[in-house]
Amino acid sequence: MPSTPVAPRSAPDTPRLEALAASLNSAAIHLLRRIRLSDRAMGISPTKASALSVLVFGGPCSLTALAAAEQVTAPSMSRTVAALETAGYVRREPDPRDRRAQVLHATPEARALLESGRRLRVESLVRELSTLPTVEVATLERAMAVMQRLEAASNRSPTTATRSATR
Repeated sequence: MPSTPVAPRSAPDTPRLEALAASLNSAAIHLLRRIRLSDRAMGISPTKASALSVLVFGGPCSLTALAAAEQVTAPSMSRTVAALETAGYVRREPDPRDRRAQVLHATPEARALLESGRRLRVESLVRELSTLPTVEVATLERAMAVMQRLEAASNRSPTTATRSATR
């Protein structure tokens, strides 16, 4: 279904949009914190799980690209990757375009771990959503369509494409 272009909002809407943005930010953070409690079952830290999710769901990449996606320094990411490699969740291979460089790959064990973690998060959300009235579920479905359009628009921006494409 083609989307209809929408005219930019006028300045008087700015306070309203700022309030909405603040509320969305707060709700998203609190919801994520709550469902992340199920991540403990994976047995790895949130930092390692996040880095691993880039490789599992986003595909192989260099250490530099992984550090950029996770918004950390390369030395910090190097330590995280070393621990994931020791645990058997990451393997390094020579970059076919530059034999001096390496490409990081998630192992099948890492994929199984992250898919299990994702299932636990989804199950947690399903439990919460199942307590809502049908009309509120429908409202959330419509809101998700809007949020997905916002995400798609941000993926077209060079500064956000790397990180958001991996989630």
